[in-house]
Amino acid sequence: MPQYVDITFDCLPLRCVGRLDIPIDASPKYRKRCESIKVALDKHGSHNTYYLYNARCTFRLLNHERDGRIQFRFDGTVLTNQDDSETLRSDLDVELQSETCQWLTEPAVNWLSESVSQAVVVEFDRYIAAGDLQKTAERIEKIRAESDQSGGFVGMYL
Repeated sequence: MPQYVDITFDCLPLRCVGRLDIPIDASPKYRKRCESIKVALDKHGSHNTYYLYNARCTFRLLNHERDGRIQFRFDGTVLTNQDDSETLRSDLDVELQSETCQWLTEPAVNWLSESVSQAVVVEFDRYIAAGDLQKTAERIEKIRAESDQSGGFVGMYL
């Protein structure tokens, strides 16, 4: 049986964003993400801020494989303390993606939508504790170094 709250996301440390120009041939989805990252940088800066994308939060209300599942998609910014050891808050755009609850009402959706932000703060603390934050920063730095060595070109679709 899956967890009662399941959260998945990709994480981009905003301090690793070197360029803000959007490729002219960018897909609409990629263009939207780039624009959202620009907004996050303008609003929160790049220090101790992380952009979460390709993200979802699933709440399971019943001990059943199919029924009682409410899934939200989200993206946005998570802010940490000075030494990146604790999540302080999140600023997320949350949207209901799917549900398997015949009894679901709009006030419940609104409350659960607000609960996504709280759940993400808890999950990001777990992400930090697992060392994934450091691994992400190291992976981005490696890609940046490879790009610098090759004159700014790493390879197609990277």
